[in-house]
Amino acid sequence: LGVHHALAERAPKYTKRPNVFRLQTAERRLFLFQAPTPEEMLSWISRINLVAALFSSPPFPAAVGSQRRFVRPILPTAPSRSPPEEQLRCHEQWLERVGQELLEHQRHLPEGRGRARDLDEYRVKKEFLLEE
Repeated sequence: LGVHHALAERAPKYTKRPNVFRLQTAERRLFLFQAPTPEEMLSWISRINLVAALFSSPPFPAAVGSQRRFVRPILPTAPSRSPPEEQLRCHEQWLERVGQELLEHQRHLPEGRGRARDLDEYRVKKEFLLEE
C-alpha cells in the first residue's frame, strides 16, 4: 500500500468490531483495519498519518484542457525531499487554499434547473474539496 497522500482515522460508523480504523489512499481506495486495543489503534493512526505527511509532496496543478470541467490535481508518488518543517508549511497553505476554495464554491450554487452536467460537476468538485 502506498501511503502518500493517505489519511487514517477512526471508523466510528463501523460498529461490527471494536478498535477499527479506516485508511483512505490517494487513489480513493478505502481499507479497514482492526487493532487489538484502542491505544494501539490511535498509535497506528498517528504513525500512518505522520508517514503519509512526510511522503506527500505538494500536488501538481491539474491538467489543462479545452473544457471548463473540474479536474483533480495530480498527486505525486515520489517522497518529498523537503524538510518536515517546509512540508508542514506547504500542507497548511494547501489546507487554507482548499478551505477558501470550498467557501467560494458553496457561494456559487448551480441553478436549481441547471443542466445535469453542471450539477454533477458541482458535486464532484464539492466532494473533492471536502475530502481534502
